[in-house]
Amino acid sequence: MPVISFANSKGGSGKTTSALVLACELAHSKPVTIIDADPRHPVTTWAKLPNKPENLTVITNQSEKTILDEIEQAAARDPFVIVDLEGTASRLTSYAISQSDLVIVPMKEQQQDAMAAIDIIAEIHRDMKAVRRDIPYAVLFTQSKVVAKSRTARFVAKQFRDNPRIETFQTEIHERDAFAALYAAGGGVRDLNPKEVNNLPSAIENVSAFAAEVIERLRANQANQAEVA
Repeated sequence: MPVISFANSKGGSGKTTSALVLACELAHSKPVTIIDADPRHPVTTWAKLPNKPENLTVITNQSEKTILDEIEQAAARDPFVIVDLEGTASRLTSYAISQSDLVIVPMKEQQQDAMAAIDIIAEIHRDMKAVRRDIPYAVLFTQSKVVAKSRTARFVAKQFRDNPRIETFQTEIHERDAFAALYAAGGGVRDLNPKEVNNLPSAIENVSAFAAEVIERLRANQANQAEVA
């Protein structure tokens, strides 16, 4: 079953939030496991709150020695496995990337995030050489403004979108109250109270579009691999 890893070493890049909203969205229709391999264990903390989807299993990674078994067991059980990585170059990160059907590199449209994204992309390419296969990946812009983006944000995004060697998601995860609310209220965006969260329908639409593009990319990658075989 597809393994989707999220990686970026830059704190505040939207990595965990992106992984979490995708896991919750997919869990509304299919069983999902999310492996919390971030040393801060933010997903594990979130899972202690109410409203966690019944279809969603949260596994707290123990160490680099266990990550491969955790991924293998989850993939044998559930249609989707999502891994929230620490993002820094490590054996744990390399092990998870090597097992991934898609690596998502979340980043804000800022220069520091861009540098961190480039570092993890370089790590992905090193792991490709190690396992001797292509590992599909794509950059995901997070916390982006719906309107009136700054000149810097537009410049940073353009550098990635115009680079033919780097895949980027068309969908962006926008800066919305709903995504911050998850860490207080628990659950996914569909579980939030519209009376307590601003513009919830737009957040739901945003997450739905993101999940749809992830599925589309997984299917396209699978088709490409079948053609090569």
